[in-house]
Amino acid sequence: MAGMERAKQKARQGVRTVAFGEMDVVEPDTGKSVARDGVTMGEIVLRGGSVMLGYLKDQEGTKKSMRDNGWFYTGDVGVMHPDGYLEVKDRSKDVIICGGENLSSVEVEAVLYAHPAINEAAVVARPDAFWGETPCAFVSFKEGAAEKPTEKEIREFCKARLPLYMVPRTVVFKPELPKTSTGKVQKFLLRNMAKDLGKVYV
Repeated sequence: MAGMERAKQKARQGVRTVAFGEMDVVEPDTGKSVARDGVTMGEIVLRGGSVMLGYLKDQEGTKKSMRDNGWFYTGDVGVMHPDGYLEVKDRSKDVIICGGENLSSVEVEAVLYAHPAINEAAVVARPDAFWGETPCAFVSFKEGAAEKPTEKEIREFCKARLPLYMVPRTVVFKPELPKTSTGKVQKFLLRNMAKDLGKVYV
């Protein structure tokens, strides 16, 4: 196996273990397993000895996530590769549906992070009258960055590395992205900002 292919495989989340006796990627509505092609996305489900019985004092949350004879619906979106390896793509709530195509915000963010001037990046859905949703990127620059790219330059950078439907239609520059006390980007705040954006993006 070539070095690049080995790196890609190690970046996946792996295979089932003794503790998680069963693992699958399924269609959320039907519970049917998706194709093992590394492309078809579905919800990740787990079943085994170390899976919780339910949420404490939250019957509604338990009912939504524990279904189909003990399967735990994680809320994570992933794909299953032909070799049996699972790869997490995104959280269900963070998947962007653009013109009927499901796109992973994590994949777009990975490309943005490859830009030498970008320090932080987060991609969320922005409502669109024609496409339904379009990817909207929020980025901050590294301190002391020699050149700060424009929105057009960032979009061109993404176009060279992503399918066109995954390229952010909007890029918003921020000194710093909003985060929790543990350092996690607060995407719900960014989604609200994206909804409120006018025709001029700054």
